Amino acid sequence: MSALIPKPQMQLVDPQAQIVVDFLRNVGLPHDNIIAAHDQRAIIGQNLPNFIESLPAEVKQGARYLSKFVVGAGFGLFDYSLNAIWNEVVLDLHKKAIAYGLDIFYDAAIGGKARDFYQTEEDLRSLKDAVLLDTCRKLELISDTTHKKLKHILDMRNDIGISHPTNYTINAFELLGWLQTCIQDVLNDRPTEAALQVQAFIQNLKTYTQLLDTVNLASISNKIGALASHHCGSILRTMFGIYVAPDTDPQVRKNISLLSMAVWKASGDDTKYRLGLTLEGYNTNLYRDKYMLGEQFFQSVGGNAFRSNAERAIIVDGLMDQLLEKHNGWDNFHHEAPVADSISSYINGQQDILPNIAPKLIKVILMCRIGRGISYCNGVSPRGRSYYDRILGLLGDQFTPTVLAALTQYEIQAKLERDICRQQACLALSVLKASVVNQRLQECIDFLIANLPATGKAVFDSRFKTISSGYIAWQ
Repeated sequence: MSALIPKPQMQLVDPQAQIVVDFLRNVGLPHDNIIAAHDQRAIIGQNLPNFIESLPAEVKQGARYLSKFVVGAGFGLFDYSLNAIWNEVVLDLHKKAIAYGLDIFYDAAIGGKARDFYQTEEDLRSLKDAVLLDTCRKLELISDTTHKKLKHILDMRNDIGISHPTNYTINAFELLGWLQTCIQDVLNDRPTEAALQVQAFIQNLKTYTQLLDTVNLASISNKIGALASHHCGSILRTMFGIYVAPDTDPQVRKNISLLSMAVWKASGDDTKYRLGLTLEGYNTNLYRDKYMLGEQFFQSVGGNAFRSNAERAIIVDGLMDQLLEKHNGWDNFHHEAPVADSISSYINGQQDILPNIAPKLIKVILMCRIGRGISYCNGVSPRGRSYYDRILGLLGDQFTPTVLAALTQYEIQAKLERDICRQQACLALSVLKASVVNQRLQECIDFLIANLPATGKAVFDSRFKTISSGYIAWQ
């Protein structure tokens, strides 16, 4: 019998609509194209029930803006209905963000100093609609296709909705298309399985206060490695936020330190640099406890090279002073290596060598690599040598001229008066040459390797000045 019951039809309020139009005309207000034409409202009335019926009862119960859409569309105020349907989209995306986890969502949506101002559900209202959409797509709360559709609806809402001046007339099929996107792609849609896995992982991590064993660590690390890099980036940002929070359980922080390396390796560089800026912000804004915990986190994942340029320049400059002090101090063979290790942690590649500190860095590294000219260990710290060679091997064509110029400086020339120092200088130049492509620079290095054993003044030889004149400004 139920099949014989007709679907509800929207009652077209023509008499009332005409009364409103007549009133507007009588009082001298614009009355054309305020209310949609009869045929347009008829299209809405014929199709709307099918869309609404596709929604589960629990979704319909809370969809107040969908009710306003129906009222506006039935009366012919299509621009009002467009605003209403967009508001319903925004509210549903807010629900998805809350279910996914606000910490993860805000970490993905907000960067820098502003992140601390986004904590609660109410703060979602402060997000721009475009940021809300982009973050939902990034976290796979909506698909790429849905993101494009919603971007279009947002543009239409901004251009032709009732909240903005416009002369455009929305037709019924446009309005129904936007409604269909809202219902099928948003209200009836669930996050992807990968997104739900990320959510479950973070929620469990925050409350798991037992030490993760080796089996669990290996299993979780494998699963993390199988996720897309943007999901790993979301996990990394949230793990960092939990780690630096002052109320985090110490055991949770320990578990994060055990898992962080796997997540760090699986994440993209953009996320890592953003965390570096966040760490700098803690220092700038005097969040001392957060900053110290953040430093621990970056140290545990080997992430110092991703800290901000300004912060790295200050830190590395201070470490170079320490290294030179250790080099010139008592028992330098033992004390140089820890400082050299710290400096090396900020330099993963040539791009991490900041031009403004390169001359000092290269000079200090050369002095330590050339050594003190004594017979014991050939004057070079055995544990420090690997760090010095590693950095020299990263210099390449870009910084080789700086190395050649450094050999002319007083402190290094004083070392090159000793035979052992000249031998070590040649070994250092051999390490440098392996990263050099430019043939003229290779020729410069070969000249020094051939002539330095005899005299430390080889760098001032007129022949060397001639071949290096394109790279060193000789007076």
